[in-house]
Amino acid sequence: MKVRSTAAALLAAAATVLATVSAGPAATAAAPEQDWLHVEGNRIVDEAGNQVWLTGANWFGFNATERVFHGLWSGNITEISKAMADRGINIVRIPISTQLLLEWKAGQTATPNVNTYANPELAGKNNLQVFDYFLELCERFGMKVMIDVHSAEADNSGHIHPVWWKGSITTEDFYQAWEWITARYKDNDTVVAMDVKNEPHGTPTQPPRAKWDSTTDADNFKHVCETAGKRILAINPKVLILCEGVEVYPRPGETWSSPNTDPDLSPNYFYTWWGGNLRGVAEHPVNLGANQDQLVYSPHDYGPLVFDQPWFQKPFDKESLIVDVWRPNWLYIHEQEIAPLLIGEWGGRLGQDERQDRWMTALRDLIVDEGLHQTFWVLNPNSGDTGGLLLDDWRTWDEQKYALLKPALWQHNGKFVSLDHQVRLGGAGSTTGISLGERYSGSGPVDTTAPSVPSGLTAGAVTSSSISLSWNASTDNVSVSGYEVYRGTTRVATVAGTSYTDSGLTANTAYSYTVRARDAAGNVSAASAALSARTSSGGSGSSGCTATLRSVNSWQGGFQAEVTVANTGTTAIRGWTVDLAVASGSAISSLWNGTLTGSRVTNAAHNGALAASASTTFGFVGTGPAAGVTVVGCTAS
Repeated sequence: MKVRSTAAALLAAAATVLATVSAGPAATAAAPEQDWLHVEGNRIVDEAGNQVWLTGANWFGFNATERVFHGLWSGNITEISKAMADRGINIVRIPISTQLLLEWKAGQTATPNVNTYANPELAGKNNLQVFDYFLELCERFGMKVMIDVHSAEADNSGHIHPVWWKGSITTEDFYQAWEWITARYKDNDTVVAMDVKNEPHGTPTQPPRAKWDSTTDADNFKHVCETAGKRILAINPKVLILCEGVEVYPRPGETWSSPNTDPDLSPNYFYTWWGGNLRGVAEHPVNLGANQDQLVYSPHDYGPLVFDQPWFQKPFDKESLIVDVWRPNWLYIHEQEIAPLLIGEWGGRLGQDERQDRWMTALRDLIVDEGLHQTFWVLNPNSGDTGGLLLDDWRTWDEQKYALLKPALWQHNGKFVSLDHQVRLGGAGSTTGISLGERYSGSGPVDTTAPSVPSGLTAGAVTSSSISLSWNASTDNVSVSGYEVYRGTTRVATVAGTSYTDSGLTANTAYSYTVRARDAAGNVSAASAALSARTSSGGSGSSGCTATLRSVNSWQGGFQAEVTVANTGTTAIRGWTVDLAVASGSAISSLWNGTLTGSRVTNAAHNGALAASASTTFGFVGTGPAAGVTVVGCTAS
């Protein structure tokens, strides 16, 4: 644990995270001696009231059967940790299991699967000692730690279980495991946050399930998060408590006893990602009593390569995701200043699905624009559905993925900012990071040089509804962190690369574009030379459409399908109708992006107009065999 010395007086008058984050209150006269954090409104601040930004990543393994970080079979723990700090990771979320905590509590440690040739510093250490050694590395390199109970049992697939109890592990065991690890590290301000339970979930048709209300029922996660939080805070009142959401929440007029659907086949619950549904906070907020200022809500969010949610099956962008998904499920908590948000998991593979890349960029931009806290999923390359920041050798970084993440890492004047008041991110002598004390004393390096103006803005592929743009890279005295794309005077995107496709445009219409470069210190270049480009007219001639059905997913007694409607004519259409045949024993239980009347689907208001060769989709969930629903025909209007 760190021995603190008295720091110099803080001279800064306002605390800011980035230029895009609103200023905080004036700093107090002296720097805090420790690094504990607390909440003010929707901000997280240090003990002097200086605003901080938690921007990190996950590293799993202690939650799994190996009971230790994955990757130590080939990678070196010190090199991996130093690389994270040098690249701007200021907090590491560590998944762990209740079972392992109980084993440690009982004095039962294990010899971990560690390559001691690659990790000579870990020779002779058990898995608890490896955990402690990592905390020492974090202290040395200026990183902080968040502990996350990821599963009840030490199981590589334990996160699939929807609740916090399982087998011989009871809810009381879960509470006692939290009390034990809190007591062990209560004086160590490297461990600054506790994520009570990873991704509580489940549906009315899949018990056990986690719900959210104001009861003390055994399956009410809101009550469990309050109880665990209060028991943790009774031991260490200075640690942050993170409460994730659940999976479903009753629609207005429904209760947790409602069936999944009404007789009219409409759903009775709002669905979203496991741990991502925090709608219940509006009516049933978590109450931590005297320590309410330690509460942070922590949703998870993923893209279509993890699961092709309904909102990905129609045209979407950042604004539509805010309106349709993020604001109703959790963003309102930040906007209404109820509490801060930390996106505990987000991430995925790049370059495999344009929608995935668009979602990840949109969420990254929201995080930056709103100053939301985040821990990226994941460092590990062996995360099957997302990949990692590291490649398979546990040494080489995925530079494309890191470039997307980098703007969402806390930077000031071109340097990454530690959450430690004394230690630079990256450790003593770091050239890429500064300490929290330097950030607020003004003693760190100052970067006031804006990047060069982007040049060579040109239009590439043009359709009746989109224009593709590209430009030459700018230069900067430190580094360029991204580019702001403007349509007229409206910023339509912030991208890491030198290209962008503006979509959802009107046919045969002229648009004007400019681009500005931004660096990590928040300096923005002047605008590029303006480019005028016009969408195509869409042509003229005959009109018609086709409809193609594909099965997306299936399970015993049901399935999910998607129908792609394509304009096969040479002129735009205003609407479409698809006729389906539904065999005996099959039924459509819910449908989106269209209106179902009997077995006929007509377009929704937003997807009826299709340019020539354009397409759209609608989806539905059915009962019975997937082959029981087929397409009869498509009619354009």
